[in-house]
Amino acid sequence: MIWQLTSYWKSLVTSVIFGLLLQPPLAQLSTITQPNFVLLMADDLGIGDVGCYGNDTIRTPNIDRLAKEGVKLTQHIAAAPLCTPSRAAFLTGRYPLRSGMDAINNYRVIFWNGGSGGLPPNETTFAKILQQQGYSTGLIGKWHQGVNCESRNDHCHHPLNHGFDYFYGMPFTLISDCQTTEAPEMDRVFRRKLWLYTQMICLFTLTAALGRITGLIPVRWKTLTCLAGFSLLFFVSWFSSYGFVRYWNCIMMRNHEITEQPMVTERTTSLILRESIAFIERNKHKPFLLFLSFLHSHTPLLTTEKFIGKSSHGLYGDNVEEMDWMVGQVLDAIDKEGLKSTTLVYFASDHGGWLERQEDTRQLGGWNGIYRGGKAMGGWEGGIRVPGILRWPGVLPAGTVINEPTSLMDIYPTVTHLAGGVVPQDRVIDGRDLMPLLQGRAEHSEHEFLFHYCGIHLHAVRWHQKDSGATWKAHYVTPKFRPLGAGACYDRGFCPCFGEGVTQHEPPLLFDLSQDPSEAKPLSADTEPLFDTVVERIGRAIEEHRRTLTPVPEQLSLYNVIWKPWLQPCCGTFPFCWCDKEGDSELADL
Repeated sequence: MIWQLTSYWKSLVTSVIFGLLLQPPLAQLSTITQPNFVLLMADDLGIGDVGCYGNDTIRTPNIDRLAKEGVKLTQHIAAAPLCTPSRAAFLTGRYPLRSGMDAINNYRVIFWNGGSGGLPPNETTFAKILQQQGYSTGLIGKWHQGVNCESRNDHCHHPLNHGFDYFYGMPFTLISDCQTTEAPEMDRVFRRKLWLYTQMICLFTLTAALGRITGLIPVRWKTLTCLAGFSLLFFVSWFSSYGFVRYWNCIMMRNHEITEQPMVTERTTSLILRESIAFIERNKHKPFLLFLSFLHSHTPLLTTEKFIGKSSHGLYGDNVEEMDWMVGQVLDAIDKEGLKSTTLVYFASDHGGWLERQEDTRQLGGWNGIYRGGKAMGGWEGGIRVPGILRWPGVLPAGTVINEPTSLMDIYPTVTHLAGGVVPQDRVIDGRDLMPLLQGRAEHSEHEFLFHYCGIHLHAVRWHQKDSGATWKAHYVTPKFRPLGAGACYDRGFCPCFGEGVTQHEPPLLFDLSQDPSEAKPLSADTEPLFDTVVERIGRAIEEHRRTLTPVPEQLSLYNVIWKPWLQPCCGTFPFCWCDKEGDSELADL
């Protein structure tokens, strides 16, 4: 008996020692336990454009598969209704006005690659934290957070200065000016005015010259020379930027190198997909973060030939269906490399669909389902409620639907904690870790209040009253829709944040989103007994929120958004900026 006991303990000790000797190093173990992250972000996609959110005519089987295999968020909220501020909030986990990435004027996004505004270097993105945790980090696609600060090559706002090891894509955003067959999109109303002023000045100068020649107008030649010089100077001052938008803004970069100027739009989709899959293949043996920031479904709706005419919603539907196919290709690449169970996949849009984007009878913007409003509208649900889907087999319960308020800013602390990092302690982080909610360990979202800005102007506030289950929404400012009765600002192309184009509400318009998600029936003290209590509580929350704000440099000030020749990225000798380094490189038939 004693001999058997002794033999047992010898065997046990030997097994333990042998197991410890075979144990991989700690660094390797931590690498195995760190999940990969594939973050997929559509551009201008409406929540009503996706099958799993109610669309039964645009085919999105791959996005729908993500929802079936993961968690679908039905109240997923963007921190801003436009690209630049929304993406700044996504990358930093903070409301964009905390980093100066929301505007006090009507220029609410980065307007030029040659501007000086952008995501400040002192902001800490989730990519930077994951990079410090040993992740390979890549951004493929759209950036739209600025490039340079003081010189053409300082790259202070560039993705590589914000935690990404690899970047391939557009430092700007896709616009119709990038495609020669489309009408100009960028600042089109302002450009028309500049052309008109130029013609008026030239006409005045020519009239004065003819009057001098015929003797009808007593004007000196010196005065005429000054007028002619002023006309030329005025024309050059604006045409040097607006006349070459395609060369200045429509460029592709790989890291710091410009590969196409202007971009060759016919191959952009194939290149972005190829780069995304190649990044996954290169980094399959170590933890990685891939942020695939689609150019779909922003105008001019770049769509390859095999998807043209395939949907029942024209070019926009074709474009969405092609993006869904790209999502499927990326998911297939993850499966092929055996990474499905170790990869958290996230899909969202940066904000709501653009209702006003039309050309003649063509609708080129998205659909926001039952939700009122759209892109550029900071308060209405259609501008900020977006698709939100997360999949991680074996960790997140498949087929789950969560109706709690969540935010794009929540991805920041979520991926940070999963990667073993810590969010910065020296600043306010507005996002909340989603994992307890996603896994069912928490019944409610950690967000009690969400603040909905239009530029720096607070338009609405959402209060999730957890004890009652109600989600109240108070609108303090709403845009004036034109024409009357329409659901958008069709007369402007964009709804404004302030001025004559908005209505101030005192008391605010109040809705119970849990009963009226379309925001169709505003409540009043006569129809809602809790009206005064709710408005008062939201008012106190606004005061508390504003006490957390500190002044920061305005990245979207007029000076920062205007084009500066000395900051313009250029692949040649400025102003002769033209190159095609992709050339006729073979593209895999992806």
